[in-house]
Amino acid sequence: MSGTDDLTSAIAALHARVAGEVDDSTRRRAEYSTDASNYRVVPDVVVFPRSDEDVAAVLEVGRTHNLPVTARGAGTSVAGNAIGSGLVLDFSRHLDRIVALDPDLRTAVVQPGVVLSTLQRAAAAHGLRFGPDPSTQDRCTLGGMIGNNACGPRAVAWGRTADNVHALRILDGTGVERRLADDLSAAPGLDRLVTDNLALIRTELGRFERQGSGYGLEHLLPERGHHVARALVGSEGTCGLILDATVGLVPVPAATALAVLGYPDMPAAADGAAMVLTGRPLAIEGIDARLVDVVRRHKGAGAVPDLPRGAGWLFVEVDGSTPAEALARAAEICRDAGALDSRVVPTGPESAALWRIRADGVGLAGRTVDGQPAWPGWEDAAVPRQRLGAYLRDFAELTGRHGVDGLLYGHFGDGCVHVRLDLPIADAPQRFRAFLVDAAALVAGHGGSLSGEHGDGRARSELLPLMYTESALAAFAGFKAVFDPSNVLNPGVLVDPAPVDAGLRVAQAPPVPFAGGLSLTADRGDLSMAAHRCVGIGKCRADTSGAGGFMCPSYLATGDEKDSTRGRARVLQETINGSLVTGGFGSPELEESLDLCLSCKACGSDCPAGVDMAAYKSEVLYRRYRRRPRPRTHYALGMLPRWSRIGGRLPSIVNAASAIGPLRRTGLRVAGLDPRRGVPRFADQTFRRWWRRRPAPAGPGREVLLWIDTFTDSFSPAVGRAAVALLEDVGYQVLITRRSACCGLTWISTGQLDGARRQLLGTLDQLQPHLEAGRPIIGLEPSCTAVLRSDLPELLPDDPRSALVAASTRTLAEFLTTATDADGRPWSPPRLDGVRVVVQPHCHQHAVMGFAPDRALLARAGAEVREIAGCCGLAGNFGMERGHYDVSTAVAENGILPVLREEGPDAVLLADGFSCRTQADQLAGREGVHLAQLLEAAAPPVSPSGPPEG
Repeated sequence: MSGTDDLTSAIAALHARVAGEVDDSTRRRAEYSTDASNYRVVPDVVVFPRSDEDVAAVLEVGRTHNLPVTARGAGTSVAGNAIGSGLVLDFSRHLDRIVALDPDLRTAVVQPGVVLSTLQRAAAAHGLRFGPDPSTQDRCTLGGMIGNNACGPRAVAWGRTADNVHALRILDGTGVERRLADDLSAAPGLDRLVTDNLALIRTELGRFERQGSGYGLEHLLPERGHHVARALVGSEGTCGLILDATVGLVPVPAATALAVLGYPDMPAAADGAAMVLTGRPLAIEGIDARLVDVVRRHKGAGAVPDLPRGAGWLFVEVDGSTPAEALARAAEICRDAGALDSRVVPTGPESAALWRIRADGVGLAGRTVDGQPAWPGWEDAAVPRQRLGAYLRDFAELTGRHGVDGLLYGHFGDGCVHVRLDLPIADAPQRFRAFLVDAAALVAGHGGSLSGEHGDGRARSELLPLMYTESALAAFAGFKAVFDPSNVLNPGVLVDPAPVDAGLRVAQAPPVPFAGGLSLTADRGDLSMAAHRCVGIGKCRADTSGAGGFMCPSYLATGDEKDSTRGRARVLQETINGSLVTGGFGSPELEESLDLCLSCKACGSDCPAGVDMAAYKSEVLYRRYRRRPRPRTHYALGMLPRWSRIGGRLPSIVNAASAIGPLRRTGLRVAGLDPRRGVPRFADQTFRRWWRRRPAPAGPGREVLLWIDTFTDSFSPAVGRAAVALLEDVGYQVLITRRSACCGLTWISTGQLDGARRQLLGTLDQLQPHLEAGRPIIGLEPSCTAVLRSDLPELLPDDPRSALVAASTRTLAEFLTTATDADGRPWSPPRLDGVRVVVQPHCHQHAVMGFAPDRALLARAGAEVREIAGCCGLAGNFGMERGHYDVSTAVAENGILPVLREEGPDAVLLADGFSCRTQADQLAGREGVHLAQLLEAAAPPVSPSGPPEG
């Protein structure tokens, strides 16, 4: 039987025996071809098991057909230990149940797909938590943590995952179910292995806390309790498939506080960590000043609280029985640390912002200071903590000698360092290998470990001989053979490893230069470089709405990797690679992958790596359809401003026609839209028609330009009228452009970038006299304002007016928070005391301008505010298009709809975005208002005034 026939037979067997999904499509294989590492291994089949029986069936099919079997959780492995060439088992989709939680015994039994943050929430109800907490805790799974022996910042206090595992129930590589705890007899052959290697295990393994490389055979020693389950932790899926795990829980501290210590550099901070340990902290994290600078550039200076003087910091968390005791302990650490400078930060918004820098480090470090892509590969080396400062000094010399650079951070209390380096993977893989060999020799020379918590995987397994003797490597092979004698489970990792420079993903990716669409300035015009910003950290799979995040609405609605930012980036990367997805930008795989992208832009701000899938989707659509016939929706919605100008002249006729159900539904179907949708009503009088007919202004004032977008003009002129009244009441003279001008938003979202450029050139011509006069430009529709701030410079980068417009454009809240009255005093908003306001920020505002000024303005006005985090689900044209209605409503059910039901009819819905107001109206029957309307309605009456144009 040929290999192809054998694979076909295996796939048929999987479909017959597995209740979960079995997917061998090209698109699905592309999504799972890599994890968060540098490596690319395309699987034959991806399986989503629903039961233990499914797992057993997959393993049996793999064994029968000689196909490797690789376990996968959230796919956040940076070492390449969650990818494989045969059958990949994604445990995160269905096997995600907390089987039992016993607060008295402080234990939990979990399936391998349980996300850590889910367990933390369940345990928190009993005042408990799981100790280890890696930065990916809002999406990483317990199975993956067990596979890698994950740690996180608080391993200083509560140990590694291995220290918190009580028992495992697994299927070994022969298909036998085993329950592993503290009995060597649970796996025949282990007793003999330990007896034959006692001296070796005692001298080479378990030498310090973060010795993560190789297998954890030290747990098998009699003095360690013969703990077989803990020896399996960190085995990277090479010895068994986890069915469930019994883990220990620890009490949640009553109170915590943060001591921030500043040092001249990172090695000095590492030296200081040893002194800090005497204070029994929960965590000691090292942060490079250059990493903090990246945060400031990416998210603005306001994203970083005040830090003590220094070029490197230690974040030291301590606990106490009361907040006062915790603060006192933090102050004591500051006094005794001998740091250059220090600061105590109480637990709250500031400390959360500082921890967010640390949590996002893996993505933020994906670009060096000068914008070079930086990669994992030497990601998490560890040395005994007393050697850390010396190691960092030697490491700096090593990186200088190899001509590479990167941003440092890590668990300095444990001697573990994270760094991403601008390794020459794409153009000089041989230099990549040479650096890794020298780096491994360096860490071994300091008595350290190639891996401190992420596992060896494909990134470091080949380098293990530089750290261990041949006898130790033989013991590792013997341990693997006890559980997986046929090498079915995750081959190429730890034992008989693949070369560290085999299957490098970026090395297989050709450049995709500028072709007339977006300039992609930050990526040098190269779509390939832009797509490879996604290194797979998977934050797009996490629900970050509790912290104000908006990414990724489609994944949160469907739970399918296909609909995550990462999944889309993987398919785009494979399209560029061209060996798996072979149809180029017109491939059905890429079309399907991008179809449910809402173009909400949230990933552009929420993804630490700066992936902007909305931009990539526009660019792909541009390349796919340029000079070709387009889908009907591109004409119906992509050119909406043109149709709006026609509808605005005949509003009564258009509105009457759209009110006739059969006629409306037929029209929507013809246009490629969902017939369940309503058609927004055109205003009886456009804003511009009102503007021309209103009374003359009362007198001169400081001039501002109010940007009248298509939605405000044709559908919501009341918003524009309220803004005029409000601004004039403050003492400003409002002007608008002489003629209608469009930002090209709908052309951009449908990839009609040549048309968008034409629209924006006309807009620049209309704005030029106002730029020359130095007038601020105030936008009302967030999506259109975001175009002027971010898309305009991408589409017309060489027109000097683009940068001027971007710098001059403000949201209404941004303008009002710095506005002054006629006497130069800060403007005070009208009072909103007692007014309950439910706010739906627009996704594009969240991503580009931010909502902080609006938040501050509402607070100053005294409103009671509940802020919704996440997309409304309509997202411009997305929710109107046929095939998107169900996902659009599912997205709304994750945010705006349940909040509106909870708040009831008395709360005011504040939604500046026209699409947000439309979604609330169509799905909840709730009318929303714009900030201008909310403030103008609360303001004292003003005298009418009139219409200068310029």
